[in-house]
Amino acid sequence: MKTPSPRIGLFATCLVDFFRPTVGFSVIKLLKNVGVHVEVPLTQTCCGQPAYNNGDRDNAKTLARNVIHAFESFDYIVAPSGSCAGMIVKHYPALFTDDPDFKKRAQALADKTYELISFLTDVLGCIQIDEKFEGSVTYHDSCAALRELKIKDQPRKLLKTISGLTLNEMAHPEICCGFGGTFCVKYPDISGKMVDDKIQDIEASGAKTVLSTDMGCLLNIAGKLKRAGSAVEVRHVAEVLADMTDHAPAIGNATNTAKQR
Repeated sequence: MKTPSPRIGLFATCLVDFFRPTVGFSVIKLLKNVGVHVEVPLTQTCCGQPAYNNGDRDNAKTLARNVIHAFESFDYIVAPSGSCAGMIVKHYPALFTDDPDFKKRAQALADKTYELISFLTDVLGCIQIDEKFEGSVTYHDSCAALRELKIKDQPRKLLKTISGLTLNEMAHPEICCGFGGTFCVKYPDISGKMVDDKIQDIEASGAKTVLSTDMGCLLNIAGKLKRAGSAVEVRHVAEVLADMTDHAPAIGNATNTAKQR
């Protein structure tokens, strides 16, 4: 008897949904290319991280409960964001210390939630992507992916298998870009200096494109590069790995007109 394929639920994230749907299409195509079928629950909402980070535990719990309801029937939950995946994996169980039932359900969800690249490499065992990308890229390690989920080597290993792609490392790829959710609103001067340093590091790498796994970082970096008049393009790593770069302009360059291949 054939073993049923695991059910994979895509947690699309707010920023992908509202600002860069091409990333969502890229994730689906990428996972389909490696033999995985993906479902997208229509009842999903924000993971609750903005509320959680600002001390609004009541609304964070409400949103977390909704995410748990939407995804707990799946075998795995995949998110193209270290930040949102980190919220579910690291912080959902802590939200429900006073609710034993939901704490158990939150932990069960956390145990099967993965950031996209981690899912490809650490769960599926993917070691090569058979796509092409002509050009040089550099990779920015988002804080949540790197520090909460320990994602560092995984994206680099996959990128190095892309035909035509050259990976130029920054001097300090692991340093924060200054976005940090509401940090950039609360501390704009500090945030501004941090992203100034980040784009100098990006440009010094000589790469023509900067990639990352978090839309918050990418939007912040893209905005600063555009204001500085830089020619460096900004894209989500999934768009390169899925060969979807022709489906939308680089982030920050024009209005996104995503098309599904």
